[in-house]
Amino acid sequence: MKISIVYDSITGNTEMLAQEIRKACKYNDVISYGDITQDITKADIVFIGSYTVNKCCSDKIKEFCKKINNKKVFIFGTCGFDNTKEYYKEIFDNTKKYINNTNEIIGYYYCQGKMQNEIKERYLKDLKKNKNIKELKKFINNFNEALNHPNEDDLFRLDETLIRI
Repeated sequence: MKISIVYDSITGNTEMLAQEIRKACKYNDVISYGDITQDITKADIVFIGSYTVNKCCSDKIKEFCKKINNKKVFIFGTCGFDNTKEYYKEIFDNTKKYINNTNEIIGYYYCQGKMQNEIKERYLKDLKKNKNIKELKKFINNFNEALNHPNEDDLFRLDETLIRI
């Protein structure tokens, strides 16, 4: 089976998942690995990964997804904001809208990932202005929790998901 792994990563979180997928697919023929410029024409399965923006994939990945035809597709990614199955499903549902129906989506996986420091700085700045104190404290706690992700448990769950496809 020929496999392509395409991803867009800013902080390295999604790249970490891509590396884990590459490792898990070692008995298959990984014909391309990297960014959206990779040639996927000979791939049987395309793994598509992205960080999360407004509960969806990055704009680069949206455009990439629109160009895929007649492939088996597995979607993966990371998000900093929330760490729930419901949130991950929402991101998946928003992302899969960019994949046309000539393709078969064979699965997806999301986990929490650390965020850029600018986000915490923005939370702290707003906290000093007494804006939504309760909500901002929740966001700061989530930011701090996200610093520990992706972790070994996240990678293990990804491997478990890959075994089922």
